[in-house]
Amino acid sequence: MPHLDRDGEVFVLDLGDDENRFNPPWVEQVTALLDEVAAADGPRALVTRATGKFWSNGLDLAWLGEHAEEAGPFVERVHALFARVLSLPVPAVAACQGHVFAAGAMLALAHDARVMRADRGYFCLPEVDIQIPFTPGMGALIQARLAPQTAHEAMTTGRRYGGQEALAAGVVDDAVVEERVLEAALERARPLAGKAGATLGAIKEQMYAGPLALLRAG
Repeated sequence: MPHLDRDGEVFVLDLGDDENRFNPPWVEQVTALLDEVAAADGPRALVTRATGKFWSNGLDLAWLGEHAEEAGPFVERVHALFARVLSLPVPAVAACQGHVFAAGAMLALAHDARVMRADRGYFCLPEVDIQIPFTPGMGALIQARLAPQTAHEAMTTGRRYGGQEALAAGVVDDAVVEERVLEAALERARPLAGKAGATLGAIKEQMYAGPLALLRAG
């Protein structure tokens, strides 16, 4: 399960060491840990990492298949998680050492910045291929965080971006060797720790008012 560590002023949220798919216990745990970071006092920043082949492979489709009657309320909780990260009053960097797919890609985009492994792993929004349309909130999140041409390509073609391709397209802010992913994310987050607080949260609320309204509407 996800857990929280701390490296000085930087909280390190570890999503896990498997596919880190979104199901109710996982989403509940990540949300609670984010609330802990937001409520902490003093300078602070967040780096969200994982270990293994995946950063996150998105929704737990097996769970959804077994709990179809709960799909609506569950997607609302996923929306709320995206909104929590997008509006977090703390600088947030995603340290993506492995594959970043579907809802996992949206979670990464909700962070202020992303560092990706350069040589292996993909960032991908495969919804067009798996026949699952984006909700209005999800679409608004993606389009708010990517350049229009990149958002169009990513959403309508399901392109898999390797680290260097993702960097060139502006999907990520840095692409480094595997051993440097976490370190580079920490280096990006640490100087911003002093900016955490209500003002940063208010700025994000204003910047992303449209996507946040759609995500919070369910």
